[in-house]
Amino acid sequence: MPDAAPHPMTPQDCLVALMIAVSASDENMRTAELVKIESAVNMLPIFSDYDIDRMRVITDLVFDLFEQEDGLDALFGLLRDNLPERLNETAYALACDVAAADGTLREEELRLLEEIRYELDIDRLHAAAIERGARARHLRA
Repeated sequence: MPDAAPHPMTPQDCLVALMIAVSASDENMRTAELVKIESAVNMLPIFSDYDIDRMRVITDLVFDLFEQEDGLDALFGLLRDNLPERLNETAYALACDVAAADGTLREEELRLLEEIRYELDIDRLHAAAIERGARARHLRA
């Protein structure tokens, strides 16, 4: 596949892949989730030098992985190999924001967030604070 993401992935690629994975986890990428991902990439300092065209390549990579039996494990392997540990909480915060973006946390999203917490070794207290912040940011009137 000529458009495959070159290895290694950048830390920003890893963050985008994780956000896409959360959005796709329930097999229905909602508009609010996609807007949240695009907004994060356009606004957050971590993405200041990110090539926005990479998003399509990374999205295709995540979809290709999700079609494989052990695709989620492969995604976590890519994260372990290419995401600096100092960005683990950032990654989890972005994942929580995408999951909360449409106002509903579905079972698949909750399971994936649990796996992300485990894989990224997010401390329980820190995870609770990150989750509470995402919930507060996405409340509706």
